[in-house]
Amino acid sequence: MTGGRPPRRNPRSARIKLRRFGLIAIVTMMVSGLSYLALDRPKEVRATIRAVRRSVHHHSVRAEALPGALLIADRGNNRMLLVDAAHRILWSFPNARDLRAGKALHFNDDSFVASGGTAIVANEEESHTIVRIGIARHTLTHLYGVPGARGHSPGHLNTPDDAYPLPNGEIVVADAYNCRILWIRSHRIVRQIGTTGVCSHHPPATLGAVNGDTPLVDGGLLVSEIPGHHVDRFTASGRLLWSAVAPVSYPSDPQPLPNGHVLLADYTRPGAVVIMDRFGHTLWRYAPSSGPGELDHPSLAAMLPNGFIAINDDFRDRVVILDPATKRIVWQYGVSGLPGTGPDRLNTPDGMDLVPLSRGGRPEWARVHHPAAPIAPTIGMSPASQ
Repeated sequence: MTGGRPPRRNPRSARIKLRRFGLIAIVTMMVSGLSYLALDRPKEVRATIRAVRRSVHHHSVRAEALPGALLIADRGNNRMLLVDAAHRILWSFPNARDLRAGKALHFNDDSFVASGGTAIVANEEESHTIVRIGIARHTLTHLYGVPGARGHSPGHLNTPDDAYPLPNGEIVVADAYNCRILWIRSHRIVRQIGTTGVCSHHPPATLGAVNGDTPLVDGGLLVSEIPGHHVDRFTASGRLLWSAVAPVSYPSDPQPLPNGHVLLADYTRPGAVVIMDRFGHTLWRYAPSSGPGELDHPSLAAMLPNGFIAINDDFRDRVVILDPATKRIVWQYGVSGLPGTGPDRLNTPDGMDLVPLSRGGRPEWARVHHPAAPIAPTIGMSPASQ
């Protein structure tokens, strides 16, 4: 996750997606029908987790739901995990040795594999930095921003979001509260859309607060702005092709589909996942208002090669995969509304990247590419279909 006044800031956090860790965890657990007092009774918590897992697996989990592995930015736990369809953790950072060496993440909001498959780029949103993690040796390299210090002068960022590594070595990032899109190379800004600190929707000269900047195969970008609910399509040269008011209250991280269609998340509660056209018409929508399928501030929805949709359901502490034809969850990692660090547990997951696997189940990092070709959905779409 567009013109007008800048978005309201959370007094506890400058981040654009308004993370409310303690309160949201409690509220989500109450909505899920869990006893608040059960947190002090480990046996009851374990029984609840087992029941949730049995329910999810009985109704929907299928090996073909996840064609590969998901790299999850587990933001609330300051870590990233690579998990496969069977919920095995294939890779993670940081491990205990990394932490002893002082290598740690801070509010890692998104994690994307860089070209060549040797590293991952992560934006640490509330730390106002971008870092690079070496996959094989667990190296940690600072790329841009001053840790813990928001700003707009050279070398500074203000709540960076969606830092995508590009094949030419540049990183494109939504510098959210500076209301600009930046291309960064070798600790320098080499290109920009928007005017630093001018937060109003008049693209490409000025942008509202930005929370998405998905790179496209033709060199262009899909950008989401709030408030104002705009999704913008820019060419490789930065020219605006079109801008539409999205049919959601908080558009987050728009993703390209064929024919100019756009898949995006509605970062609110109850949340939604929507496919829209370039005019802002709803072509498909998933938005349960209650029950196990309800979403609570989903920040990213991405189409998988099998036509299913992977969703970061941030405040329900899970990543789910949805069959768009049946609108049923067919896979889940994390226990709904129960943040944690153990097996099959997440805490406010806020980013993901699909990593192909070999026939033997090994990560093929080098096959990940940004930008990626848009994937066609497997559902019929017509304006205003629900």
